[in-house]
Amino acid sequence: MLASQMEKALNDQLNAELASDYLYLSMAAYYESQNLEGFAKWMQLQAQEEFAHAMKIYTYIQTRGGRVRLGALEAPQSEWDSPLAAFSAALEHERMITSRINALVDMANAEKDNATHQFLMWFVAEQVEEEESASRVVERLKLMEDAPGGLFIMDRELGSRVASAPQ
Repeated sequence: MLASQMEKALNDQLNAELASDYLYLSMAAYYESQNLEGFAKWMQLQAQEEFAHAMKIYTYIQTRGGRVRLGALEAPQSEWDSPLAAFSAALEHERMITSRINALVDMANAEKDNATHQFLMWFVAEQVEEEESASRVVERLKLMEDAPGGLFIMDRELGSRVASAPQ
């Protein structure tokens, strides 16, 4: 059974993951409006991944005898100054999520909740991938700032992303 403080923190993270889904869907819409369908597809798949993360936490809370409590989601940002600005915002968002996951791990350790600690280790590894993936795109976009034609090559490349199977 989950301690009440851990249950609340996991519910907060569940809602943060749903907000991430919402943000990435907004970014997909932004990229669509810029005629960057590959970027949009990448963000749509990212949104799906975030929803899968939320459901993983949802299931875990239920499995441990907790109660899922969903909160209201704020409207996400919908405009960015450039494709680079949007991806930079995505990277910063992933860094914030990493910080939240790390705080959850610390809480699980403090409460000697080994099951939750073990559960969260998947998210720790996932956040390393999430940050690396977004960072790689940001760095490549920075390299092509003076060569806007590269944006279309990158758009085609990002459009080749395929959905990963939920774990």
